[in-house]
This record gives sequence, C-alpha cells and structure tokens, in this order.
Amino acid sequence: MKWVCRLWHTAEQRNKEGKWMIYFDEQRYIQTVLAKMIREFDYRHVLGTGKWQEWQEWQQAFRSKLAEITGLEQIKRQAIGVPLSPRITETVEFPEYTREKIYITSETDIEVPFYLLLPKNAVKPVPLAICAHGHGRRGKEDYAGNFESPEDREQAINQDRDLAEQAISEGYAALVPEVRGFWEMARQEDMHEGKSKSCDDMQRISLLLGRSLIGERVHDFSRVLDYAATRPELDMEKVMITGSSSGGAVCVFTAALDERISLVAPGCYFCTFEHSIVSVHHCICNAIPGIMQVGEMYDVVGLIAPRPVLMINGETDPLFPIEGVHISFEHVQNIYSEFGSADRCELFVGNGGHRYFKNRVWDFVREQWAL
Repeated sequence: MKWVCRLWHTAEQRNKEGKWMIYFDEQRYIQTVLAKMIREFDYRHVLGTGKWQEWQEWQQAFRSKLAEITGLEQIKRQAIGVPLSPRITETVEFPEYTREKIYITSETDIEVPFYLLLPKNAVKPVPLAICAHGHGRRGKEDYAGNFESPEDREQAINQDRDLAEQAISEGYAALVPEVRGFWEMARQEDMHEGKSKSCDDMQRISLLLGRSLIGERVHDFSRVLDYAATRPELDMEKVMITGSSSGGAVCVFTAALDERISLVAPGCYFCTFEHSIVSVHHCICNAIPGIMQVGEMYDVVGLIAPRPVLMINGETDPLFPIEGVHISFEHVQNIYSEFGSADRCELFVGNGGHRYFKNRVWDFVREQWAL
C-alpha cells in the first residue's frame, strides 16, 4: 500500500485545482494490447517452410482478408456492371507531351477525375507510371504539372513532387488520379470553407457503411487501371505506382490488392503500423478497422512479392520514424528472400524529413524493367 501511495503522490497527478487525478496512459495501453495480439497473417507463420505453395496460399488468403476489412470486397461487389463511361474534357499540348483530363465512373454516381500524360516521341506502347498524391488542398494538380504559379512549380520541383513530369522525362506515360477526399473528390462545403481535405467526415461515413477510405481509394485506382487497359498507347505489362505520404499508402494497398501493378515505389509511408499509424498522430484516413489483428505493414508489403518494390523514406521523418522503417524493411527482406527475389526489394533513405525523394526511383525502375 505504501508503494501505491508513492506512485499516486506525484506532482504530475495534480490538476490545476490541486486535486489528485489519473490519466489514460496511451503508450502503456498500446504496448499491453499489442503484446497479447497474435496477427492472423503474420508472415512468420509460414517462414522457413520453403514451400512456394504455402507462400502463395498465404498471399491469397491474406489478400482476401485485406479486401474484406478495407471494404474493397463490398465496394467491388456493389460496382459490378457499372460502366466506366469515360469522358475526356480537356486536351492540352506541351512540347514533350499531351495532357488529357479524363473522368471515369468508379461507383454508381461517383466519378474519378485524373490526368493522362502521353509522351510525344516515345515508342508506343509506353510503360505507365501511376502517380498518387498526398495531402494537399489541390490534390492531383501539382503532381500532374498543373501549377497555380511559377513559385508553386519551383517549390514542387525542389521537393520532387513533379512526379508525372519526371515520368515523362523517362519516356513513360503518367496517370495522376484524384485521391478520394481531396480537391475534386472532396466535399463541396469543405472546399468552400477553405479546408484542404474531407478525410474526417468521409472516413466517418465510410466506416459506418462497412468500408474505409483506403478501400475506396484502392477501388478508384483499380478502376482507373481498367480504363488504362483500353488505351493502346499504354504497355499494361509495365505498370508502376509511386506516390507520397497518403499517396504512399495508396501505392502499398493498391499494389497489394491489384496484381496488375508490376512495380511499386511508395514515398514517406513505409514503416511499421506500430511505430507510425498506431503511435503517431495521423489523419484518420490511414485507419483500417482491425488491421493489426491480421498483419503488420511488412506483411501487407509481402503481398507485393515477388514484384519489385522500392521504399522511399526520410531519415528525420517524424510521422514514419526511421527506427520502425528499418525494422519493417528487415521483415520485408525476409519475405522477398523466401520468394527468391531479394534483389527486387530495396530501401532508399533520403537526407530529410516527410517528403518524396526521387534520387533512386527512376534508376530502380529502369534496372528492374530491364530484367
């Protein structure tokens, strides 16, 4: 009892009125719950079996479960029979490429806007880079090279956010979809009020409907891929996806759930869920119900194997701590080694914080697509 009294009688336990208080210990709560949790699809359940069939079965079962908890399974079921109904609303000519603005139907009464940039001098069909933007009021616009001002262009280039134009310079086509919750796919009232996103309310509604924003975003990107497959200019055997922050999340989950993606380069997102989404304050759009009961982030990335994957992180990124990045990458290496594809898995750490780094991206793509 004396020990209990000493524990409670500390300065930190007094409120402003001088009364003793207790507060919720979030970190202890997290560690206590995680310590008792056995993830259903932890890759280590099949590690060391050396059986290709068992790894394939693990991926198939885990992919199905992930589609269920993100709501993607329900979304796809409800979208059966919905035509793409594509419409090109704008075509702009630039010296090196043509940029089309296109809308396709993702679900009943829901359209997804995106830009398609086609290089003029490349031999057709051309490889395709899908560029997923992160949080930011103008969503896809900067990533597609549609800047509001020369100053915005300069800033985007300095931060390597001009992803579509980078792809064009490599001779690839680029698709830049709007991520649900931003700009043209944000709520009108939020944009009129000057907000930069609609994630909070849209995630609240989607969760109540048995969905998640991650699942809806993956579905939108898969529908954009359906459209890409109708364009003879595009080489659907060489489709990569890259993006930054929440765009990095879209990269990981789209590639994990849609096997048409042949190469993945998520920027400033890869880590463990424990070190990042669980322990650091993030936008609610990153939340997936029960994800930690089924797998860690490295398990999700394991669904991409043996397809090439390049993780891009900042050394000092406070949202995705580098300690968790290295822990997670070691596990991903284990999975890729089981697939005999250790040379297809790489981590690049840039000298900076929460931002995209292009330094290694396009060399990695060329090397992997040349194999």
